[in-house]
Amino acid sequence: MTTAPGSFRLTDRAARERAEEQLAPAATRAAGTRGRARPEPEDALRTAFERDRDRILHAKAFRRLKHKTQVFLHPDGDHFVTRLTHTLQVTQVARSLARALGLNETLAEAIALGHDVGHSPFGHIGEEAFDPYVPGGWHHAAQGVRIVEVLEDLNLTWEVRDGIRAHSWKIDPPPDTREAECVRYADRIGYLSHDALDAARAGVIRVADLPAQALAVFGQPGSEMVGSMIDAVVAGSLADGGRVVMAPEPLAAMHELRAFMFARVYASDVAAGQKHLAIDVIRRLVDHHLAHPELIPASYRDTAAEPLTQVVDYVSGMTDRFALATHDRLFDADASAQMRPLLTQR
Repeated sequence: MTTAPGSFRLTDRAARERAEEQLAPAATRAAGTRGRARPEPEDALRTAFERDRDRILHAKAFRRLKHKTQVFLHPDGDHFVTRLTHTLQVTQVARSLARALGLNETLAEAIALGHDVGHSPFGHIGEEAFDPYVPGGWHHAAQGVRIVEVLEDLNLTWEVRDGIRAHSWKIDPPPDTREAECVRYADRIGYLSHDALDAARAGVIRVADLPAQALAVFGQPGSEMVGSMIDAVVAGSLADGGRVVMAPEPLAAMHELRAFMFARVYASDVAAGQKHLAIDVIRRLVDHHLAHPELIPASYRDTAAEPLTQVVDYVSGMTDRFALATHDRLFDADASAQMRPLLTQR
């Protein structure tokens, strides 16, 4: 069977860039990128942001996210959110926001896929473990930029690197593009909704315990809450006209939900029940590799950096299980056994 003439239409980079001319005035267009640290010939088929998205998907740091903690350490069950599934959820929400607002969906996708590549083992507990070694504290966003710029040298566009740098609300200055603002909201929407589901599954809270205003405004955690939050950001942004923002009433409900999650879930004994063990594992690994830098693989090492930076690069890039296995092998210890599953599948 032969294909009829005209069944396909070549949609190359030039055609895609022309299509981007129809985006909203606030959108970032690939043809207008600030460029890469090292100029490269343009790809025949893909825009600059499409190439960035693909490079992140193939990065080693992205693959490691499947074995990194989101909230609960070492859960016994296949349905708890990992750092990788969180990233995919954030990507879906960011794309939905960008598409609804007439922004560059591919740029939002690339930033979202890369936003957590710098995360340490054991989630935010790991960040606390690295703080004493880094002046001003260690943050996964800065490490993510270091990974894409130095350790894996992906040579991404300025806009994607800026979005990774400032995807966290803690970071100042904020990101430069409206697409990166979509990722900021998508990150918060993703973790509040799905972490609430995980907390209920773990028995840490009941869904009925969630703030009444949040349930009234957003509905049940999961798809209903995600959809309601997306709608609130779209409505708020259209009313504002210049920034990606959530409408005031739902924003107040989101703040109340976030405060509840930090008090009842993220700081709970179940979520952080092995906190001291996790911190001890990371710091023992850092100290040991400072004394034995020859143990750091050459394939993932910035030899131009000072020794402490090289060690933090290596240990922060470990997955939870690799960190535990390396610790137990080096110290003839049983941290892996002590890090027993804190949660059972429900």
